Amino acid sequence: MITTDYVPGSPCWIDLGAPDVAAAARFYGSVFGWQLDPPELEADGYGVFRLDGKSVGGLGRLTQEGARSAWMIYFQTPDAEAATTAVERSGGSIRVALFEPDDEGRMAQLTDPQGGQFAVWQPGTMRGLEAVDVPGSLCWIELYTTDAAAAKEFYGSLFGWQTQDMPLPGEGGVYTLIAPANLGPERAQGGIMGLPADHLALTGGRPYWHPVFAVADCDATVAKVTEGGGSVQMGPVDMPEVGRLAVCLDPSSADFVVLAPAPG
Repeated sequence: MITTDYVPGSPCWIDLGAPDVAAAARFYGSVFGWQLDPPELEADGYGVFRLDGKSVGGLGRLTQEGARSAWMIYFQTPDAEAATTAVERSGGSIRVALFEPDDEGRMAQLTDPQGGQFAVWQPGTMRGLEAVDVPGSLCWIELYTTDAAAAKEFYGSLFGWQTQDMPLPGEGGVYTLIAPANLGPERAQGGIMGLPADHLALTGGRPYWHPVFAVADCDATVAKVTEGGGSVQMGPVDMPEVGRLAVCLDPSSADFVVLAPAPG
C-alpha cells in the first residue's frame, strides 16, 4: 500500500510529461475527476492534478525530442545528491541533473542500469502527494523489466527495499513485492515483473515503471478511458486477492493501471 508518511525509498510523487497538456488534463479529468491547478499552463509551465483539493500528481509538457509520453515515479530520499552519485556508481545515469524547485525540495531524474527511468525527491516544504490509496489516486507502482534479478539488486542497494518473490499461477513467472526498508510485507508498495523484451513494446524492450490508480469500479473506469480516446492493453480481469484491474493507455500512449481492490 502507498502511504503518506514517505519513508526513504517510498514513492512520494508522480507526474506526467504530455505532448498536449490541455488534452491530458481533459482526459484524466474525465477518467478520475481530477482538476488541474492552475487550469491552464504556460508553454513551459507545470500544474498539479487535484482530487477534492488534494494533490494526486503533476503535469508538464513533454519537451525531450523523441521521448514517449509517460508517468514518472519519484522516490523519497533523505539525500538526493548521494542518491544520484550512487546511481552513477551502479551503472545508471542522470537524465535531469539535481535541481531545487523553489524551496519545495531537491530532485533528479535518473535511469537505472537496464534503462528504466525514475526520479528521486528530497523533501523540503513539499513532502509528497496529499492523497493516496483512495479511489482516483496512486495505490501501487510496478516495474516491468527484462532482468528482475538485476533490478532487485540495483534498487535494493539504492533504497534498501525489502523484497518478496511470489510465484504467479500457472506459468506466469514470479512477481516480486517491494517494501521500504525495515517495514513488513504489509507495507508492500509495488512490484517488479520480469518480462521478455518483446512484451515491452511501449519502450522498444527497455524496462519501465508505471503507476496503478485505485478506482471504485474498474469496468466503469475502463469505459471512461475508451470514451476519452484512450485504449486498453489488458483486462478488465479479476486477480485473486488483488482485485479487478486493467492496463490502459491514455490518448498519447502513456500507460497506467486501474485497480478496484479486492475487499479486505
